[in-house]
Amino acid sequence: MALGESSRSDVKERAELCHVVIRSAGALALEGFRRVAKGGFTMKGPQDFLTETDAASEDHIRGAIMAAFPDDGFFGEEGGGEIRDRVWVVDPIDGTANFARGIPHFCISIGYIENGITQFGAIYNPALDELHFAMLGQGATRNGITISTAATTRFDMASIELGWSTRIPNSTYLGVAEALLTKGANVRRSGSGALGLAYVADGRSDAYVELHMNSWDCVPGMLIVAEAGGVVCPFTKLGSLRHGGPVLASAAGIASGVSEAANIPLALGKAVVSSINTGARTQVA
Repeated sequence: MALGESSRSDVKERAELCHVVIRSAGALALEGFRRVAKGGFTMKGPQDFLTETDAASEDHIRGAIMAAFPDDGFFGEEGGGEIRDRVWVVDPIDGTANFARGIPHFCISIGYIENGITQFGAIYNPALDELHFAMLGQGATRNGITISTAATTRFDMASIELGWSTRIPNSTYLGVAEALLTKGANVRRSGSGALGLAYVADGRSDAYVELHMNSWDCVPGMLIVAEAGGVVCPFTKLGSLRHGGPVLASAAGIASGVSEAANIPLALGKAVVSSINTGARTQVA
């Protein structure tokens, strides 16, 4: 169902707030990054890092959103929250292992979902001052300039990022890596799934795959990829906002091959992938 004019206005107001709060949280994160020293983190689990800045960034974002829109839901990596008809999904620092070790490849990821449809998504890397953003039906940008996915059609020219998760057996992960390598792709991992999706959207990577990803890491980026002309999987048909699921986002020219290698389905025929699913509507040939 199409949004009414009042609802569109409400979404625009939230998008404007998102731009402000993601940059202010980015300033907070960058200050923490400059202070962080080796060992300045704790562990939530195996290879799951936590710094003081993660909590401070989420508190900052949550406070700003709740002050402006107190009836909205908020679902964040650190504090969890309530999933409502209108809900923000937030990762206050994605790439915490990089952040904790002084590597400037980390970001803040914010998405807004209304009645099951992702309305906008934002990914901000404060170390590079790069803000990827998309609103449903309005295309995608990086620092205000329109972006698009790569025109790659050959796997021997493709560079694909494969995210890793402790929730998936190593044998399964390695099987997907082998399948992509066998097709001729370069396979890499950079330690931030949200930025991995952003880089598919602007053509720096040709695809991003992760066999299990939390919603706060992927919902914003999947909309950005779809609005940049890419192909994405139906995230919440394969998983859920609360519990996560598999993720695939790709340039259109190699999407079917990536889907085959990862065993993550795309829409069939001319079906439309729409979303809480993904947050966008993308035709898949």
